[in-house]
Amino acid sequence: MPFQLAPYGVQAMLKEGHKHLSGLDEAVLKNIGACKELSQITRSSLGPNGMNKMVINHLDKLFVTNDAATIVNELEVQHPAAKLLVLAGKAQQEEIGDGANLVITFAGELLQGAEELIRLGLHPSEIIRGYSKALLKVLEYLEEIVEPGSENMDVREKEQVVQRIISAVGSKQWGQEGILCPLIADACIRVCPKNPVNFNIDNVRVVKILGGGIHDCSVVQGMVLKSDAVGTIKHAKKAKIAVFGAGVDTSATETKGTVLIKSADQLENYAKSEEAKVEELIKAVADSGATVVVSGGAVGEMAMHFCERYKLMVLKISSKFELRRFCRTTGAVSLVKLGRPSPDELGYADSISVDEIGGSRVTVVKNEDGGNKITTVVVRGSVDSVLDDIERAIDDGVNSYKAMCRDSRILPGAGATEIELAKKLKDFAAKETGLDQYAIAKFGECFEVVPRMLAENAGLNATEIISSLYAAHASGNLKAGVDIEQGTCKDMTSESVWDLYLTKLFAIKLASDAVCTVLRVDQVRLFLYSMFSFDASYHVKATEWSLFADYHG
Repeated sequence: MPFQLAPYGVQAMLKEGHKHLSGLDEAVLKNIGACKELSQITRSSLGPNGMNKMVINHLDKLFVTNDAATIVNELEVQHPAAKLLVLAGKAQQEEIGDGANLVITFAGELLQGAEELIRLGLHPSEIIRGYSKALLKVLEYLEEIVEPGSENMDVREKEQVVQRIISAVGSKQWGQEGILCPLIADACIRVCPKNPVNFNIDNVRVVKILGGGIHDCSVVQGMVLKSDAVGTIKHAKKAKIAVFGAGVDTSATETKGTVLIKSADQLENYAKSEEAKVEELIKAVADSGATVVVSGGAVGEMAMHFCERYKLMVLKISSKFELRRFCRTTGAVSLVKLGRPSPDELGYADSISVDEIGGSRVTVVKNEDGGNKITTVVVRGSVDSVLDDIERAIDDGVNSYKAMCRDSRILPGAGATEIELAKKLKDFAAKETGLDQYAIAKFGECFEVVPRMLAENAGLNATEIISSLYAAHASGNLKAGVDIEQGTCKDMTSESVWDLYLTKLFAIKLASDAVCTVLRVDQVRLFLYSMFSFDASYHVKATEWSLFADYHG
């Protein structure tokens, strides 16, 4: 019998099947490596000329987009350290709704800089301290770079709104921002409340209809339902609306019963009594003043017959979420039981009509007086992936409008702000003493990733562009950025390329926090049953997990 050593150290303390990674090489550098890989995926999609990614998720759904938030969500990242970057991107998406790519790309660049410093001999604690000090300085410098007077803005002034959302939309739909930005600005301004801080992004809806092109997009004050009216009545003006969430049909009893009918007269009278009851209910709805009935469930044939007789337009909305939005748009109350609604429960719309758009019949509910104001952007395009990408661009534009309602300050775009921050941080690092200065200088150097990727994605010489930008900023032109069309450096004021202050602020803060969290991890312990294998992506293989589920019931 061979001699076996008893387990010792960590192995003796922890259960069989665990994996333990520690130290710089095993834990810190491996975590940095995983985060860098994620950053490499998103950085080539940064900016207006960013490349698209084709992602097929676990449901076999195809995504063709350069939107970083969508890419990282559908990639299903498993590595725990890379997940921290994904969470930072999601936090940016929740807070601002734009700039997720900047968060992940900048965080990846910071970690790459940290790896270089670690290999030079700096300890992660010293890098964290330097990065934290640099972040505080960056927040001060951002305040200095803000465009003077931009804090005084009328959020209902269309030209000013377009100027501020053009970067967010242009980064997703380059060349189409001239068409989309006025539509988005128009849609947002129409639903902007008296206090702009209370702006609700849910009040701007998007409906995608195949066919046509981006020039055929339009804005409707109200809702657009992708369904036809149920009956023959297709139009209603100054409509009073009754909404029945449970459907428009005869109510079935909860218990089963048997009716014994002995003659034809009894059968006829039984049917007549049911008809009379349904007619009574529909007549009560018509007498309340309603001209449109909206059903959240089935519409019975008999009920439909009497709705036609009493000239009631009938709409069917199967989705409870869509029904809820419809009630919010029209100010109606969704009723549980079919019957006469009170005047307070009726909704109102200026007009409801069935139109045909690109071969699809849609119901347009226009409402400018009653209910809460909701606008719908009707998007046209050739294929579903194009429609989805335009919807994401609109979503970014609407979120940017919400951000400017909170804080309308702007910064020079196209990499101008990043180069200025890099220049200021390098000057600050030169005055510092101690090992912190290396981390601060590296933090500033990492800002170069934005103009570099803008140049590389446009096919330009990135090194030459960055050198030109530094020269322009050193000579006092603080608004010089990358002109991707001309392939040169240019004052961004003349191009009206601006970034929102809030977007940049939160992106830098979230990226820095995520990086410091990754650098603080020096041990990774994974506990798995020894009967299961363990692969490089840190997750149990699907086949083995199913065995585990069967084994444990």
